[in-house]
Amino acid sequence: MLSETSDELDLVLTSLKRFIDSEVVPLEQANKALLFDERETYDESGRYVGAVLDLRREVRRRSYNAGFYTMFGSEALGGGGMGAVAGARVQQMLWREYGPSRLLIHTVVLPSPFTNGLTPVLEFLAEDLRPNYLPSIASGEKTLCFALSEPDAGSDVFSIRTRAVRDGDEWVISGTKQWITNSPYADYAMVFAITDPSAFAARKGGITGFFVDTRAKGFEVTGVIRVMGHLGGETGIVALDQVRVADSHRLGEPGNGLNVAMHGVNAGRLSMAGSCVGLAEWALGKAIDYAKTRKTFGKSIGEHQAIQMHLADCAMDIYAARCMTEDCARRVDSGEVPRKEISIVKAFSTEMAGRVLDRCMQIHGGMGLANETGLEDGYRHARLLRIPDGTSEIQRRTIARGLLAGDIAF
Repeated sequence: MLSETSDELDLVLTSLKRFIDSEVVPLEQANKALLFDERETYDESGRYVGAVLDLRREVRRRSYNAGFYTMFGSEALGGGGMGAVAGARVQQMLWREYGPSRLLIHTVVLPSPFTNGLTPVLEFLAEDLRPNYLPSIASGEKTLCFALSEPDAGSDVFSIRTRAVRDGDEWVISGTKQWITNSPYADYAMVFAITDPSAFAARKGGITGFFVDTRAKGFEVTGVIRVMGHLGGETGIVALDQVRVADSHRLGEPGNGLNVAMHGVNAGRLSMAGSCVGLAEWALGKAIDYAKTRKTFGKSIGEHQAIQMHLADCAMDIYAARCMTEDCARRVDSGEVPRKEISIVKAFSTEMAGRVLDRCMQIHGGMGLANETGLEDGYRHARLLRIPDGTSEIQRRTIARGLLAGDIAF
């Protein structure tokens, strides 16, 4: 585990930024039309065109060769074992320095807890199978998707309908998954299905995870979901029609799938919190610069008290989110499972990002609505984040249940 001294973390951040500026940004500049014009980025079905996928694979390869792509994977999987504090700080830096909609930076230079790289969920993959799969996943050659959500099962996991039935040394999986990030492009899927209907009906488990090759017969991505202002995307609908998976490819013990899934979800929530802090800092930086240069009524708008109130509110929000994210990440690194605090951080940081982006757009006036500032793009992204990995309402339910059960310490 990387020691969390400021000097060591600063060195990681500096090295990573140097890598992005020297290796990734030039690729972006050389392919601007492809990456920054969605009419070129996506095909008619809403999927990335082949050239975009090739560029993303190339960035993953370069990041792996530079030692960044695996640095957050657990040591048990061959990763660098860097902790939650480092992860949150890195995400904060990426979004603060580079802003939203960077197709070759976010979830590409570094893996996601679900879709790329050495996700914590892979710790439940049988050890004798790891040599077959982990090298190509660790190098960025292959990617993943996390198939838990369904058309009628988002926040309520016990509404899933996908079934896996044992047949000798295999399981046969049938069902539909929806809102599955990276599914249109993934080589492997981590699929969760009901294997014990009685336990499931009693809400006492009954769900099992499986490691599935997306080339398997019966596995099909039937569509791409285009979200909030985009012509395409990474999120898809997956149909599973009698997909056969060897029992050896279970993720953990039968019936323990929810615990396996949460291993990735909690990491994702903290990572998301760090990105929200960074995105808000990026927007505030733009607003401060604009407040100093834009003039109305004979003086810069930063001299008007109304604008100063917006700036101050942004700073308070960001500071609160950054402090609680850091505190929660330190608890995780110390071995705690601060379930209530993770939910607090996820709900507050995602809502904070929306408030800050909204104020910064208001400070810019008409320019805040213009595509060239990037603020409207950041605003759309911030709005999306209040839903995945557990909605704000579900986070509040988790917090309240913890309090009512006696977890009242902070």
